[in-house]
Amino acid sequence: MNFAEQCAKIRLILSDVDGVMTDGRVIFDNQGIESKQFHIRDGQGIRVWQQTGGQFGIVTGRSSQIVKLRAAELDIEIVRQRVDDKLGVVKSICNELELELAQVCYVGDDLPDLAPIRSVGLGVAVADAAEEVRQASDYTTSIAGGHGALREVIELILKNTDRWEPALRRYQS
Repeated sequence: MNFAEQCAKIRLILSDVDGVMTDGRVIFDNQGIESKQFHIRDGQGIRVWQQTGGQFGIVTGRSSQIVKLRAAELDIEIVRQRVDDKLGVVKSICNELELELAQVCYVGDDLPDLAPIRSVGLGVAVADAAEEVRQASDYTTSIAGGHGALREVIELILKNTDRWEPALRRYQS
């Protein structure tokens, strides 16, 4: 199967948060309040993916109110936090949505992401992912996590399935 055929099967993109949607740093202030930075182009990419009929979800090992807020802002309904067994959760989401693992793209950066990256239809590592994760992936982004890597993945899938140009039309009029 060539890369375009692999992309054509994808209906759901699942992503880790820390190290993929953010640069991996977790910042706490003196009151213990956590903050994270999200890249605005990743958010726009998620919206474009959703507008083209794709589904997007979050699978993360940590739990954070900030993740809930970002997910709500982007109309992301699939949010699983404090996940120890990421592959088990990915399989559970597939069962809920009646999807095959081959229809899933999983984007990760570190060792807990290895099993889902190896098991889905398109396993993706961000540019600054752990070496083992990059080696296990089908594709490694040119952009580091938290700096637009998700947008790169979304454009990659849409361009390899001739859906990028039609998606752009809504912004060109």
